[in-house]
Amino acid sequence: MLYLVAVTVLWAFSFSLIGEFLAGAVDSYFAVLTRVALAFAVFLPFLKPSLLSIKQKAILAMLGAVQLGLMYIFFYHSFLHLSVPEVLLFTIFTPLYVAILNDAMFKRFNPFYLLCALIATAGAAIIRFNGISDNFWLGFAIVQGANLCFALGQVGYKKLTSTFQASISNHNVFAWFYLGALAVALPAFFFFGNNDKLPQNGEQWGVLLWLGVVASGLGYYFWNQGALKVSGGTLAIMNNALIPAGLVVNLLLWQKDTDFSRLFLGGAIIAFALWMSHQYSKKQQQS
Repeated sequence: MLYLVAVTVLWAFSFSLIGEFLAGAVDSYFAVLTRVALAFAVFLPFLKPSLLSIKQKAILAMLGAVQLGLMYIFFYHSFLHLSVPEVLLFTIFTPLYVAILNDAMFKRFNPFYLLCALIATAGAAIIRFNGISDNFWLGFAIVQGANLCFALGQVGYKKLTSTFQASISNHNVFAWFYLGALAVALPAFFFFGNNDKLPQNGEQWGVLLWLGVVASGLGYYFWNQGALKVSGGTLAIMNNALIPAGLVVNLLLWQKDTDFSRLFLGGAIIAFALWMSHQYSKKQQQS
């Protein structure tokens, strides 16, 4: 749980950094490629290829291709059509996808976790449903693509690691995850990237370095490790905790208008859903 909370705080800064420094100024495919390449470089020195079977390596790489590669491409494109608050708003459906995919992948159905995810989604909607731009449907569809990729990667990783030997340290195999993302990001930039919109100043390069090494490299590793330690319902709800955190950061850094009453109410509802899921999970473990 601590991992998920820490990464939520870390990622809260990413929305604002992308929206303020990169969106529209730096080619989105190049931004994705840079982040993925840096994240891969962080974990490459720890890689021990012999620890996983060929099948496990391929699945882990595929999860990285989806959760990081495809998700980032969707995510960065969304900022070309939506504001930072709108992107945050449209991520409210992620916990529903996590809850549904988790039940489907583990061949079970737990309506209580789905209820918790719905409550968390309602809390996020209260925070962010503040009017939307006229031509928002394309942006909405793009964000849903990112949400689905992110949800599938989290649940798939949880399923895959259940097949690992107990002696395997996840940091010794996680480079395969980033290699899969790189296999998507590199050809995407080659075919669709715009060389005229590469970073033009140290500020933009600095943001990409932070996003690649810290937000992507360390962030996705610790988020997926945290996902292994919590229930599907708690994981689903934590996906929406990013919304109030992102808004607070956006306010503190850029003095964006925020309705504090709605932020407090929505955040309280998300916290209540998280508490419900956690209490239910504890009872399940004790029974």
